[in-house]
Amino acid sequence: MLPQSRLGNTDLHISRLGLGTVKLGRNSDVKYPQAFELPSNTEARELLSLARDLGINLLDTAASYGASEERLGELLRGERKEWVICSKAGETYDGHESHFDFSPAALRKSLDRSLRHLRTDYLDILLIHSDGNDSDLIHRDQVLHSLAQFKREGWIRAFGMSTKTVEGGLLCTQNADLIMTTYDPEQEGDRQLLDECAARNTGVLLKKIFNSGNLLDQTQIQTKSRLATIEQQMQVIFGHKATNSAIIGTLNCQHLRDNVSCALNALIA
Repeated sequence: MLPQSRLGNTDLHISRLGLGTVKLGRNSDVKYPQAFELPSNTEARELLSLARDLGINLLDTAASYGASEERLGELLRGERKEWVICSKAGETYDGHESHFDFSPAALRKSLDRSLRHLRTDYLDILLIHSDGNDSDLIHRDQVLHSLAQFKREGWIRAFGMSTKTVEGGLLCTQNADLIMTTYDPEQEGDRQLLDECAARNTGVLLKKIFNSGNLLDQTQIQTKSRLATIEQQMQVIFGHKATNSAIIGTLNCQHLRDNVSCALNALIA
């Protein structure tokens, strides 16, 4: 069973791996190395059941993940309190391209839609789905102020941004509960960002830890090599004390088991 970590200064306790759910609702205009079909409800339930049995309680979704939120709303009926649900606002996807709107009214509309689709009266985590202009979104559009208002009103329990820049991440450490970011210890800026998160006890969710699957695609055929790559990457991401959880996205139950096993090995090492 995966251990849990307290998310920064919040009262949320999340599993050290979270399950990304873009593949439950969207398979167009995605950056995965191989095409895939959306799973049936039976297949999706099997995946979610296995995740729960392995100790995963964090689910990551977004308004831009096609039908992901709606499917989760159906699949999680009767189980809502067993999961920590993280969604995102600011980006929508119409089946052909993404659209961005970070105005207070649009963020409110996105929140209302997410609550309706997920069939819940609160979100555990809501993140801004950045378009890459992190600093402008924080300074000019005041997006974190909008999310802070949602938190005060009781609609969300924690908030932050899925960032694209180190500068944006550093701003979030001062104004949000958590960030979602990528991490490469060879990049000084990435190390600086996670160091600052550790100093301020800002929550950290890591994304794209396998570069949307491209890191593993070269080693898919050789199982031992693939597992070694996974475990090495788990050691990298959990090598920094600021990391609360890493989001993994898969529809393959055996791959999910492998990821959890490798994460456990890395956490013990």
